[in-house]
Amino acid sequence: MTPHPVADAHDPEEQFRALYDGNFAAVLGYALRRVDQPADAADVVSEVFLVAWRRLAEAPPGDGRPWLFGIARHVLSNYHRGQRRRQRLGGRLRDALARDVVPDPAIGVAEWDRLRRVLLKLRPDDRELLMLVGWDGLTPTEAAGVIGIAPGTARMRLARARQRFREIAEPGCDAPALLGHVQAVPFEHVIGEG
Repeated sequence: MTPHPVADAHDPEEQFRALYDGNFAAVLGYALRRVDQPADAADVVSEVFLVAWRRLAEAPPGDGRPWLFGIARHVLSNYHRGQRRRQRLGGRLRDALARDVVPDPAIGVAEWDRLRRVLLKLRPDDRELLMLVGWDGLTPTEAAGVIGIAPGTARMRLARARQRFREIAEPGCDAPALLGHVQAVPFEHVIGEG
């Protein structure tokens, strides 16, 4: 395929169209050979032609490929720098997650299932109130605002919901708190103890 020379310099749209039509496949091939994913090559090509449009006055006459390849080289350099930054960030994130987060999400599944079944036996409003305070970390007053009730009403309903939770979780047990917890969500937060 013979590249098209740059068109009339007096009509920028025509000049760009000729540059694009004559060199799109070459620039795409250039990008495809230098990235891992075709979608990334498409992003590179679109960025190359965006830069070419902005700098169209600098386009040399004749074969536009060398000029476009120069732009592509710069775009790819930025792309690869960004990839390396993302990889470093991803590595730091993986390290932080391995260090700071429970490594095995299966640990505590049985306890979570038991808690979920108990919560599902509560009235929906009581369940929501317990979860807002226990899991979402809201104060009873903040939870009252979410639900749309008075703070005093929320505190009273929360006390009853905690008591009902205890009765369902361990019938006949008058203990103030149950033993056990779900990983990363202490059981006492569910019932508001501790």
